[in-house]
Amino acid sequence: MVEKEKGVSIKCLRSDGREEYFSNEFSEYLKEHGIQRNYSCSYSPQHNRIVERKNMHIAEITCAMLNEKNLPSYFWVETVATTIYIMNRTPITVVHGMTPEEKFTGKKPNVSHLRVFSCIAYVHIPNKKRSKLDPKVKKCIFIGYSLKQKRYRCFNLSTQKLQVSRDVVFNEKVSRYSPLKVVEDGEVKNGDVSSNVEQESQLISGPQESSIRGCSSTPWKGRLRSPNIVHGSSQTSSRNPHVDDESSDLEKSVGEESRIPSVTTPGARMATKALKTPDNNSGI
Repeated sequence: MVEKEKGVSIKCLRSDGREEYFSNEFSEYLKEHGIQRNYSCSYSPQHNRIVERKNMHIAEITCAMLNEKNLPSYFWVETVATTIYIMNRTPITVVHGMTPEEKFTGKKPNVSHLRVFSCIAYVHIPNKKRSKLDPKVKKCIFIGYSLKQKRYRCFNLSTQKLQVSRDVVFNEKVSRYSPLKVVEDGEVKNGDVSSNVEQESQLISGPQESSIRGCSSTPWKGRLRSPNIVHGSSQTSSRNPHVDDESSDLEKSVGEESRIPSVTTPGARMATKALKTPDNNSGI
């Protein structure tokens, strides 16, 4: 193909030392056309470093494209073809800043038709292949370019088949297998992350406010309380040295209505018991 297209002939063929290149039929073909053969030693890729380096470059870009779009591994063939297609239209230093396509054909390649790999593509269905009530497009995945036609290669999700079409509308911001974008709270409410975190903590901390008298609107923070302290109030029964049973019943009812657990420490229980027990020396 190269000889007919460029008018040149192959003079030498270089390959590695694998046995598949040394068949008798292929050796006779090279002798008949006067083509020399050069090959490197077996299991010595450093002797053929230019080709091996290029193969590694293609493999790394293919792996990056598959992982970036979270594509299944069975798309690797189409990904490699798309990688080579893009690399042939990318400037390189070996040909002095030109693209390989321009160096080979003598014309600058047109890159206006390039699209984002693995984006959503809506392929148009011709009128002859559908009825009036059938959908006009099919939702596919863009996976490459056709070398024989000026068309795009798309993978149909419903039929699991490859389609080649020219009438395609792309949504380059959406990919079929890409992960969902996590929007942080700071982007939603003018960048105030602290207020959003506080609101989320309030939602999981419990009731926001209570209509019970003597209770504040501040949510319960989980601190320990003495049985002498009513929820939301720091006033204690300092006037009466004894703790009345009515005050404890009131505290119990307030705790039950507000659904806030009341925690009694061992020290508070001992203090309450000491206040309830009359002292013989005090004359009471």
